[in-house]
Amino acid sequence: MTELKTPPDTLSPRWNEQGLIPAIAQDADTGEVLMLAWMNAEALAQTLASRHVVYWSRSRQALWRKGDTSGNTQELVDIRLDCDGDTLLLRVHQNGAGACHTGRRTCFFYRPADGSWQLSEEG
Repeated sequence: MTELKTPPDTLSPRWNEQGLIPAIAQDADTGEVLMLAWMNAEALAQTLASRHVVYWSRSRQALWRKGDTSGNTQELVDIRLDCDGDTLLLRVHQNGAGACHTGRRTCFFYRPADGSWQLSEEG
């Protein structure tokens, strides 16, 4: 049996070497995992202040307010830091068609089959 350890009362985000932390967006109503993106300290601060999710775009090297271009915004309902301090879980209300840049509700729509990853109709 695993012994439960008492967690500290406070914990700070553990940013990686690039000053980023992975952020998992989850639908607050259904629990469905919508996407994974990255945040830096400024994106996190803006998200907490505005309650509209802001990420850090690694490809553009710039802040990215989810939905500014697509209209598919995310409103923050709750945010949690994991037990190691190295991943954020954002519970959101997803507005618009979905979270994925492909227009799907979720970014997770490939599943393994016959030795490759194939498009699933469920995504």
